[in-house]
Amino acid sequence: MRYRIKKETKPTLPTYGKYKAVAVHNQTIESRQLFEEAARHMSISGGVLEGMMMTVAETVRRHLQMGDKVRLRDFGLMKLEIESEKVDDPKTFRAKKHIRGVRLHFIPESFEGTQALYDGITFEKDKYFTE
Repeated sequence: MRYRIKKETKPTLPTYGKYKAVAVHNQTIESRQLFEEAARHMSISGGVLEGMMMTVAETVRRHLQMGDKVRLRDFGLMKLEIESEKVDDPKTFRAKKHIRGVRLHFIPESFEGTQALYDGITFEKDKYFTE
C-alpha cells in the first residue's frame, strides 16, 4: 500500500500542523469489473453474479436503514452510526438541528485476533508525490 506524507490543515484539530501518512488509492474498481473477475472463479456468468450481488446490496441497504447490523461472513460487520452535535441538555436536542449525518462503520472480520483484510499489507512511500 502506497502512502504520502500530508500536513494536517484543520486548525480545530489538536494535531494541526503535524504530518501524517495518508493512503494513495491507485484506481476505483467498478462493480462490473468485480463481477466479471469474481465470475471467472465460479461457473456462472458475470451478469448472473451481478444480479445476485445487486439483490444482496439492496437487502443489506434496507437492513442498515432499519437500524440492523449486517455481518458478511469472511468479510466483516457493517452498521450505520449517527454523527451529531453535542448538547448540554437532552431536552434541547432536535434531530433536524443537531444530527449532521450518518456514517457507515465497517469492522473487518477477525479470527483469533487477526483480520485477514489487513494480512500481508506492506507500506511503500509514494515516490511520485512531492509536497
